[in-house]
Amino acid sequence: MNTHNATRPLPCSPRSRHGRGSDAKSRGVSDAIRATTVREWLLLVACSLAVLHAADTRPIWSFENPAELQKIKTANSRVTRVRQHAVQVEFEAADQPKIELTPGNADFRPFASVALDVTNPSGEPLSFAMEVEDAGGAKTMAHTALPLAAGETASFALTLNSPPPLQMGMRGEAALPGFRLLAEDHHVVDTAHIAVVRIYLNKPGKARSMILDNIRLAPGLSYDQIVDAYGQSAKEEWPGKLTRLSQFQSQRSEEEAELKLRPALADRDEFGAWASGPKLEATGFFRAAKHQGKWWLVAPNGRLFFSVGLDCVTTREGGTVVEGRENMFQWLPSANDPLAAFYETSRTSTPVGLRDIKFYSGKEFNFYAANLQRKYGDDWKQKWQETALARLRAWGVNTIANWSDPALYGNGKVPYTVTLGIRGGVGEVSSGSDYWGRMRDVFDARFPQAVDDSVKTMAQARRDDPWCIGYFVDNELAWGNMRSDRGRYGLALGALSQGADVAAKRAFVDQAKARYGTVERLNEAWGSHLASWEDFLAKPWQPEGEWKPALKEDLARFMTEFATRYFRTIRDALKKYDPHHLYLGSRFSGYTREEVLVAAEYTDVISFNIYRARVNPADWTVLDGIDKPVVIGEFHMGALDRGMFHTGLVSTPNQAARAAMYQDYVRSVADHPLFVGCHFFKFNDEPLTGRPRDGENYNIGFTTVTDSVYPELVTAAKAVHSEIYTRHARAGTNGGAGN
Repeated sequence: MNTHNATRPLPCSPRSRHGRGSDAKSRGVSDAIRATTVREWLLLVACSLAVLHAADTRPIWSFENPAELQKIKTANSRVTRVRQHAVQVEFEAADQPKIELTPGNADFRPFASVALDVTNPSGEPLSFAMEVEDAGGAKTMAHTALPLAAGETASFALTLNSPPPLQMGMRGEAALPGFRLLAEDHHVVDTAHIAVVRIYLNKPGKARSMILDNIRLAPGLSYDQIVDAYGQSAKEEWPGKLTRLSQFQSQRSEEEAELKLRPALADRDEFGAWASGPKLEATGFFRAAKHQGKWWLVAPNGRLFFSVGLDCVTTREGGTVVEGRENMFQWLPSANDPLAAFYETSRTSTPVGLRDIKFYSGKEFNFYAANLQRKYGDDWKQKWQETALARLRAWGVNTIANWSDPALYGNGKVPYTVTLGIRGGVGEVSSGSDYWGRMRDVFDARFPQAVDDSVKTMAQARRDDPWCIGYFVDNELAWGNMRSDRGRYGLALGALSQGADVAAKRAFVDQAKARYGTVERLNEAWGSHLASWEDFLAKPWQPEGEWKPALKEDLARFMTEFATRYFRTIRDALKKYDPHHLYLGSRFSGYTREEVLVAAEYTDVISFNIYRARVNPADWTVLDGIDKPVVIGEFHMGALDRGMFHTGLVSTPNQAARAAMYQDYVRSVADHPLFVGCHFFKFNDEPLTGRPRDGENYNIGFTTVTDSVYPELVTAAKAVHSEIYTRHARAGTNGGAGN
């Protein structure tokens, strides 16, 4: 993930997202939807809601009449009536076991969603899918974004013909109070002629069961007036929601008292290092060292340091586009309102990541910064900085991590990492995994100067600061992936697909010439039919048929040389201007073995962004044979129980589960002898209606849009951070567990 004020990619790579929305490129959205403007959507929804009272529903199947069961069609499933008003479905271990229900009244108008109550009677999580088909054969499908927990009962809804959230400028769609929205494909169906409703499981693997009750029609989804004056969800309630201006001050007073009472964790020194732990050589700057079989960072004073960080400690991440969708907001400041100072305008020609998203640029309003002024007054920037630093120390967070406000650098209270990106007019190469953009062509003669220009100023400014840990340079680059040969060798194939005007293509041909001498020998080794070296250089080329071992070897050799030029050039420039601090790598998201091996050679610490529930050693065979420290540059988890519309990349059912998963993740990192830290993305939630450029609106903060903390997460973080040093000291023992 990147941030919109950074040089190159924006945060979050194209992995699976979870929540009330779809991050696919609006697959299945019909031409009719694409042609419909957002204002027409909102007018349509408003007209529908004018007909319906928000609480109105219409039963379709209540299951109170036993005769209803006779009308249910089953496929690899069976149904029985339970509780006098519900039906239990037993699904077989088939490819897609299902039930089909035919409505007695095919006209679902004016309702715009199908709702149902579902119970999971088993002792393990349950996911299901639902499909609505009209008389013409058009279908819309949805599935559980978050499985039902063991024994859980919940009310779900599939909205009909609602606009995809991407068309509304955000990843996760607005809430439908009282329901957990199913993640749907947003195909259009004729709600006047509905033929069948299907409920099914996708390849359950074993027999499963679920209890259904009260399948009904309900009002649809509205995007009108969904945001209150403080940037919160206007149509939901939850503990901690702010409803009055005075609550900002009472909240501030309570937190300040808590921070004064407990300003820091026990057994921490001024850097947040292990005060009573082993003391190594003090060099005056952060470094990496292996101690008793485990890698550590070492603070300037020689104390062992495990980097626990928060990304995006900044106020500049709170803007959301309001231009063109003003009706989403209950309040926006007028031009003469003092809070109008938090408007700004960005004009971006193309979105980042998801190309079908709308409202990715234009006039923005920063609710977060406006709330900080409401809370701290005119001196809100300074007061926020003081509060943020106090929070980090009190929470046991010892690193201001990537994408944070440079104004916090050199604060003398919390160590920090510097964010750098390579800029300049350099050619590019596609790997086929170019979510944030194509790779810079490291064979371009302009690349070394671009690197030098990009690192010089900041490296010279930070070189003598003992509070600086080091530099992250670039983020989630398009290295490729290990899922297939084309993914693994994508950069090499990208170079081969070009002509003689591309430096990477020339480098590949030169490499082949040096190895084979003649094009005939190359053809024999590769099984290719190239006419000449000139032909090879001038024309795009891609392998066909079976790939011979020699071809793969040459592709891998090119990948290694590409990575070597990249990491070596950056390493040399950094050390030229700042020999004291660590080169923390490029924050791998996608990667191949070749690139990781090279990174291990030229970086001081290898960095990965790992969006999973935890770090499992079995998943890290890419590090086999590598003895180098590793840091996680990004991870997070989210939930939907505090008024947010999307969980982010890793979902949990509620804030308590989110806090528990945070602890488990951090412990799993501490238990690995190579890992020296992990940085959570991010300090504050993303805007409810999506950030500019890519529409992310995730519940991934330690704090909310109103600068309120998530108490469950903070409490859990302080607890796990307090054990981090003794736990990592035991890493690798007892099968890798630090218990």
